[in-house]
Amino acid sequence: LSHILDTENRHTNITILLWYWPFRTPYSLAGDPCREMYGIPGCHLADNRSLYSTADIVVFHHHDLKAKRQKLPLHLPRSGAQRWLWLSLEAPTNNGNLDPYAGIFNLTMSYRPDADITVPYGKLMRSEAEPGVFTVPRNKTHLACWVVSNFKKRHKRTAVYQRLKNTIPVQVYGNAVKRPLDKNALLPTISRCYFYLAFENTESPHYVTEKLWRNSFQAGAVPVVMGPPRTHYEMVAPHHSFIHVDDFESPEALGRFLTDLAKDEKRYQSYFAWHRNSTVKLFSDWRERLCNICPVYNTLPYKIYHNLTAWARG
Repeated sequence: LSHILDTENRHTNITILLWYWPFRTPYSLAGDPCREMYGIPGCHLADNRSLYSTADIVVFHHHDLKAKRQKLPLHLPRSGAQRWLWLSLEAPTNNGNLDPYAGIFNLTMSYRPDADITVPYGKLMRSEAEPGVFTVPRNKTHLACWVVSNFKKRHKRTAVYQRLKNTIPVQVYGNAVKRPLDKNALLPTISRCYFYLAFENTESPHYVTEKLWRNSFQAGAVPVVMGPPRTHYEMVAPHHSFIHVDDFESPEALGRFLTDLAKDEKRYQSYFAWHRNSTVKLFSDWRERLCNICPVYNTLPYKIYHNLTAWARG
């Protein structure tokens, strides 16, 4: 990784060209979305490749490169001022081989706090309303539930689930068990569960996805988390808002704890105390993620990732 801070060429109007839409799902760029939707002026989003030569940043979503649905335009001339940005919200173990991208990209965009532009799946916000009492959903009919689409025996979460289900009843939904939930049914279904198994498919550092922010917090279920260490969850989640699998000597011990906790209304409701003065913000709109490049653009040094693999696995 090499870098030089560009202090002489500070931009006030920045053009960000998205070479292709992530997962082939386009959003409207009509008007001035960065200013109108997110209060970020001087930030122009584009998906018209004819603007390539004048774009300050060109963004490439890695998932589509890995799936070979898209290719890098290496045949096109590239100005020295233009920066290419590698975007991935996947854990390192899911990114595949990055060696072919050595010496190509200037910026990284990821959920990781050490990325050039950090875009988390969600974050905690101070509530603008007066402090109040959060009402825990009263329609709890299941002890625990889990929505899973990627069910593989090699995942640690699979082994934990297999043992946990022998101790407590777990309602399982999702494509993996042929019980899919559409987006309108997801949160209402989870709200009927005391606990949600927010099990990530990897234990990669800082990899905390919508399983915590949306499926648990927004549904009104206490998350039982598995993924990065507890300390990484504590960096982003409210105090006393989750239960970490690693805090228990076995899945069976975890199951007994959950059973007892659900029976104690006062203790159970204490996991929702943070709602009194905080709320959750989700980052799911690609336009918002891209617009957030502009406020930090002029603080970013010009650099080249000569070994993207080493950074992604670091």
